[in-house]
Amino acid sequence: MAGHIQDRWFKTETNADGKTIRVKSDRHGTGLRYRARYIGPDGTEKSKSFPDGKKRLAEKWLSAIETDMTRGQYTDPKSVRITFRQYAEKWLDSKTSSPMTRKELGRRLRLHVYPVLGSRPVGTFRPEHIRELLAALEAKPGVSASYTRNIFADVQSVLSAAVDDSLLSRNPCGARTVRRPKVDSHPVVPWVPSQVFAVRAALPERYQAMVDVGAGCGPRQGEVFGLAEDAIDVDGRTLHVVRQIKHVEGHAVFDLPKGGKKRDTPLPDSVAEALRAHMDAFKPVEITLPWRVPEGPKVSARLIFTAEQGGMVWRSNFNALEWKPALAVAGLIPEAEEGDRYESAREHGMHALRHFYASALLDAGENIKAISEYMGHADPAMTLRVYSHLMPDSRDRARRAIDAVFQRAAPQDHGPQTAQ
Repeated sequence: MAGHIQDRWFKTETNADGKTIRVKSDRHGTGLRYRARYIGPDGTEKSKSFPDGKKRLAEKWLSAIETDMTRGQYTDPKSVRITFRQYAEKWLDSKTSSPMTRKELGRRLRLHVYPVLGSRPVGTFRPEHIRELLAALEAKPGVSASYTRNIFADVQSVLSAAVDDSLLSRNPCGARTVRRPKVDSHPVVPWVPSQVFAVRAALPERYQAMVDVGAGCGPRQGEVFGLAEDAIDVDGRTLHVVRQIKHVEGHAVFDLPKGGKKRDTPLPDSVAEALRAHMDAFKPVEITLPWRVPEGPKVSARLIFTAEQGGMVWRSNFNALEWKPALAVAGLIPEAEEGDRYESAREHGMHALRHFYASALLDAGENIKAISEYMGHADPAMTLRVYSHLMPDSRDRARRAIDAVFQRAAPQDHGPQTAQ
């Protein structure tokens, strides 16, 4: 048995003859008589009390605990007292991800998960409750399939942590009857060079070199805004992507590039020349911002790209006042009616320059691993998922490879006897 049963109505004493006898305790006849006790996987004592006459029930409970431990299905009894919301908020506070990520994750849980599952005890979760959540999200206006997938991943992460903490025996999100939300795939359609150059020409001069860097080196928008003089290696042939400008609760901060990793990217001569010309015309400006969070330590960098007033480039202002008008001039989106905003152009954001960069390297025969490193992806598999459809057809490569071998071979007869 996993532990033992304590009878709290009696205690053991030694009499004058040195014999061990049982005598009534101070609590005899009051309260729950039997306490089943055991040591949990975390090394702490757990217990549950039972009334008089229910010793057999206490033994069966301990036996069930022992069986669950043996099968790896043990859950801490306190899991039926901790609600999903209580546990999720504690889990969120312990995450080491960026403040922006924690804020967005907490917002999704608060708006979409807590109303459905927040009050449910963690230890009672079953696949039916996850199916209930997915059905509620599907019926909710304005919640897309991709957003539902993110919410599902959040819940799955919380419950995985609960499994690790022995509050849940298994994660119900992994049950066969729970179907992960599917997202309609929209393959990346990269810009052609004429579109890149048209957008560049339509931008104000002080922002044109952003297009050269984005299309020629592949950084993200925040990384372009965060480029400083230290980004260009002394050899002039390497771009160091070491920071980005991001926004946390409405405040601009410096931070490491996405994924928390600095990286080096080949700097083509044409892009290096465009950057030098830009810095001659628009001198870098020293900008001071907090590091990572609004209350973080102040750090300074001499930024290459700055706004007309001399400060940092704000993403919202740039996108609305500079980028979208340039897209319209280039014919990628319609012109806005007077007094109206430009229509949404998600597929034509600055990220389109990044897609162009990847497609150009793939077309030139660069390997996926190198492209993944240059773009700062988590791993080559991610790069492959996004851009595999842009790779040259493998069947054509196979035909050309074998044809090349046969064409190099001597013209003599390769009959059956050759293989003998």
